[in-house]
Amino acid sequence: MNAAQRNELFARLQKSIPEPVTELKYRTRFQLLVSVILSAQATDLSVNRATRKLFRTAATPEAIQNLGVSGLKQYIRTIGLYNTKAVNIIKTCSILLNDHAGRVPRERSALEALPGVGRKTANVVLNTAFGEPTIAVDTHIFRVANRTGLAKGRTVLQVERGLLTRTPEPYLKAAHHLLILHGRYTCRARNPLCGRCVIFDLCQFSAKRL
Repeated sequence: MNAAQRNELFARLQKSIPEPVTELKYRTRFQLLVSVILSAQATDLSVNRATRKLFRTAATPEAIQNLGVSGLKQYIRTIGLYNTKAVNIIKTCSILLNDHAGRVPRERSALEALPGVGRKTANVVLNTAFGEPTIAVDTHIFRVANRTGLAKGRTVLQVERGLLTRTPEPYLKAAHHLLILHGRYTCRARNPLCGRCVIFDLCQFSAKRL
């Protein structure tokens, strides 16, 4: 896929998804961080159901820390791996309060030092909360990047690096959510909706069909 095709691909995605934003529900950067930690191996819908009740009761690092691990579990027990996630979130709250004045840090190294926060989670927070041109390669982005030929790779890191170098600069900040939403609702893992795909003619997916 050449530069002109890549530019056209993102122009069409942007037109079809004029407001590419996360489907996680949050009000503050801290709430976003908690939601993203919870979203590992879970759907945004299940996370939103849990955090709707959680954030009514505890919406700050101090308030969630005061719940304790057992108290937090009562709100997130419907989410996969909730035991581990509860421990990580309580530890994260403590670090935020002790080392960052209760604020979510903007530096990648500081984010990745938080329990339960890896490269992908840090990329989501940097992009969504701070507007940084990062791309968190999840299963949807990995699939779209490889199928379309936009950035082929065998590993998440290969795809991420490929996307960062091949995504046209005007679309770098929006690319993360454009690709996720396209993968979630059109370029699905099973039964992709190729017939309604706005980038069908640009896509290199060998099994694409109308």
